[in-house]
Amino acid sequence: MESSGSGSGSWQGLILVGIVTWICVSSYLNFTYKLRSLLQPWVARHVLGGVPLILSIQKCQNGVLDAFFSALSCVVSVPFYTAFLPLLFWSGHGRLARQMTLLIAFCDYFGNCIKDVISAPRPSCPPVRRITATKDEQDNAMEYGLPSSHTLNTVCLSGYLLYYVSSSVGFENVSIQYYGFALACLLVALIAFGRIYLGMHSVVDIVGGLAIGVLILGLWLSVTDQIDDFITSKQNISSFWTALSFLLLFAYPTPEHPTPSYEYHTAFNGVTLGIVTGVQQTYSQFHHEAAPRVFSPELLLSAYIGRVMVGIPTILLVKFCSKSLAKWILPTVSSALGIPIRSSTYIPKLKLNSGHANGKKTDETKFSVGYLHRICEFLCQDSFDIDTGIRFFQYAGLAWSVVDLVPSIFSYINL
Repeated sequence: MESSGSGSGSWQGLILVGIVTWICVSSYLNFTYKLRSLLQPWVARHVLGGVPLILSIQKCQNGVLDAFFSALSCVVSVPFYTAFLPLLFWSGHGRLARQMTLLIAFCDYFGNCIKDVISAPRPSCPPVRRITATKDEQDNAMEYGLPSSHTLNTVCLSGYLLYYVSSSVGFENVSIQYYGFALACLLVALIAFGRIYLGMHSVVDIVGGLAIGVLILGLWLSVTDQIDDFITSKQNISSFWTALSFLLLFAYPTPEHPTPSYEYHTAFNGVTLGIVTGVQQTYSQFHHEAAPRVFSPELLLSAYIGRVMVGIPTILLVKFCSKSLAKWILPTVSSALGIPIRSSTYIPKLKLNSGHANGKKTDETKFSVGYLHRICEFLCQDSFDIDTGIRFFQYAGLAWSVVDLVPSIFSYINL
């Protein structure tokens, strides 16, 4: 056992050192800018070349199709998955919920990294007609690009769900497996077509989402058992994943223009940390394979509804409290350590003024001296956005409550 733990610690250390090395080397070589300069013209040509196809598809404009594809976009969006995961955990399907959480996080991070590095400007509207299904899409319609995150997520999650159901239920009837595969392909096709119809993506975005989704799904299915065994083991999981989550915040490429992708990654990075640490601590109590599942005699539908009625308000309260604590603690700690900070949303007194925008530091960043400040300069940042840390801890606390606090409450009140 000791040798196993030592071996695990070794490869965990190698992963963290590798990420740190990548951050330093890519920052020094300005890798993001060079890669963007190389690939963005190619993407831009294909975006413009796909406009005639988009316009031809949009000729079949219909109110019913508008509503259908808009609703379908909401159902397969990351916010929907985020809201759905707590219900999946509380239903007793812990393994499926864990794997979907990690898979969504991986797709979100990898896909958005590519998008923020090489995405070209979107076709103008008009001539392309853009129908936004959610408020986020309405605010950031010009940000969507290669790859299509909806298509990528749909490929990965529908493929994994099909794999999970087939392996769990053990369908021996080949025709049922074919029907399941056909249904997954139909969903992917509808999502892909719908993103073009809504004017939110070009053809190259869809093709990129399909290709990257298939590659990620194939990789994930080859290591899914090892990943789950690692998460549910006792091999320094919490400390390793905390360090990994922190480093991934710095490893994310700097976009050409501000986009919401980094905010989405930060939130789901926090969700993943909360899920992993919570499951690692309470696996044998609440999330093992023999845990009661909904519709079974041990967990009736009425009891599951009771779980939802208790759990949803609890996790929302934890999310609010986590955000409030982070807004109070993080600026204090940053000030004590001499880390220059700013805030774009959460803390009005730390918002940048015109003086900082012209290269002069505000009063809030004048305390930044010493070694930590030199690290900030090495990372090409005059100051760090404290909103990133607040958002990260807010969602980490929310996710931890889903798999640790709330199941403990369920156990206490016999739900």
